[in-house]
Amino acid sequence: MPLEWTDAFLSLGVGLGLAAAVGLRVFVPLLMLGLAGRYGGLPLADGFAWVASGPAVAAFSVATALEVLAYYVPWLDNALDIVAGPMAVGAGILVTAAVGTDFPPMVRWSTAIIAGGGTAAAVQGLTSLARLKSTATTAGAANPILATFELFGAIVTSFVAIVLPVLALVVVLTIILLVSRIAKKFLGRKPSPA
Repeated sequence: MPLEWTDAFLSLGVGLGLAAAVGLRVFVPLLMLGLAGRYGGLPLADGFAWVASGPAVAAFSVATALEVLAYYVPWLDNALDIVAGPMAVGAGILVTAAVGTDFPPMVRWSTAIIAGGGTAAAVQGLTSLARLKSTATTAGAANPILATFELFGAIVTSFVAIVLPVLALVVVLTIILLVSRIAKKFLGRKPSPA
């Protein structure tokens, strides 16, 4: 592969990996992106230097702490999922566009909106369904365990996306296959004859 295609492929891996992590926790990947851009040498696209600025990293840190703590509060965790859906889509678009340094603007934004926003929405939808099922079956008693797994998943997925973007692409493709199977299972049911 020519160098520019390799760089673009790696940028895509970072962006989609971070978008998947956004579906688990909105602010953890934003914080890790800001830190990697500020201290880790991760290049950011034109117009996205603000993500690595001191004020942005400080804001992402506070937002991350509040989000993590809020998911351990009964009833608030389910309410947060309502707000987290649109926020995850927006953040998925943002992280994918921010690392799309090797794409022309039209391709960067198309990829960010379709793939980044779509990946974040798919993962966030799965976590919301899991929390609803946990709430229904355990009266919310298992929700803190789920919140811990989601937090761990957001941290690990963000780290993998930044350090091993090719592996992040494999993870995202696996998530897409999982979502399509779940959707087919629930939407493909035929009504039983009366």
